[in-house]
Amino acid sequence: MRKVCIITTSLGKGGAERSTALLSKMLSNLGCEVHILMTKNDVDYSFSGTLFNLEKEYGANLSSVKKFRILRRYFKKHHFNVLIDSRTRPTFLKEYLLYNYVFKAKKKIAVVRSCFFKNYFPANKQLAKILYKKGTILVGVSQEISDLIKETYGLSSVITIHNAVAIHDIELQANINIEIKDNYIIWYGRLEEKVKNLSLLLEAYKKSSLPGKNIKLFILGGGRDRNFLKTKIKALELTNQVSLLPFNKNPYPYIKKALFTTLTSRFEGFPRVLIESLACDVPIVSVNCKSGPKEIIEHQFNGLLVENHDIGALAKAFDSFIENKTLYNYCKKNTRSSVDKFSIENITPKWKELLM
Repeated sequence: MRKVCIITTSLGKGGAERSTALLSKMLSNLGCEVHILMTKNDVDYSFSGTLFNLEKEYGANLSSVKKFRILRRYFKKHHFNVLIDSRTRPTFLKEYLLYNYVFKAKKKIAVVRSCFFKNYFPANKQLAKILYKKGTILVGVSQEISDLIKETYGLSSVITIHNAVAIHDIELQANINIEIKDNYIIWYGRLEEKVKNLSLLLEAYKKSSLPGKNIKLFILGGGRDRNFLKTKIKALELTNQVSLLPFNKNPYPYIKKALFTTLTSRFEGFPRVLIESLACDVPIVSVNCKSGPKEIIEHQFNGLLVENHDIGALAKAFDSFIENKTLYNYCKKNTRSSVDKFSIENITPKWKELLM
């Protein structure tokens, strides 16, 4: 039996965290003994395995030295076969010390969940090679991420394993009844303007014909920029058309009732929003940001893919799905089948091959 340690910042709120929780279940189903090392006390998603919640056990104000000592004891005690690091890793010195003097395992795997490489690699390419030296395998969650890692840093131990989607679980959760009479489109995720570009979303919605047709915009999620959004909505005179809904561990009933889901990010990794929406039989209007959307959305087959940062193009795509019923129904028909390749049944064997 493989003894696996998954390292994560938390298991709450975001798509990366949901992917990590699902990974723990996939590995448990493979017969692995799964341990999760979590540094922040934030759990929203169900997981499998034994959880070591560092912040809950020792408090939020641990010094770096004490934290290092605790973690060294933890790894010395458990003798892991495999370590899977799902955190962001922006600071070279800290990560060098962790990877060389704390994280002990026969096989080390570092997951790269975004094409915003500043969160995962030192700016200096030579330092990146030192950090991810021979023996550490990098897993890109999109093919574009993997290709960019090889091209940018000259690292060769890189493979692609897409984020998985638990289609059956999503279908069950989506069937929970909610009372909504409005016609609406939906955006959901973490409310962070610098990443998600919610200004583009609001401005394109304003420019489109949807407000005039009484098709509302639901924004579902939590995050630091909620007040910014409220101000922006008021400035655009969209108070009656845009509904801000709080973070919900189960967004799927809201997705299922939406006309379509939209994504407007400046950058992504392999956005769960898209594969989850398609699993709910809901088509997508997405910007073609780096990375992920073009590996999930086939334009005019299961959604619409438009150039990023173009308010007019996005507004036109919104209108297309409302005005062209033939196109909309065709895309909707192809949603569910288009994510079969990302099901846990198809992604789990790739992790099995890597671990064994």
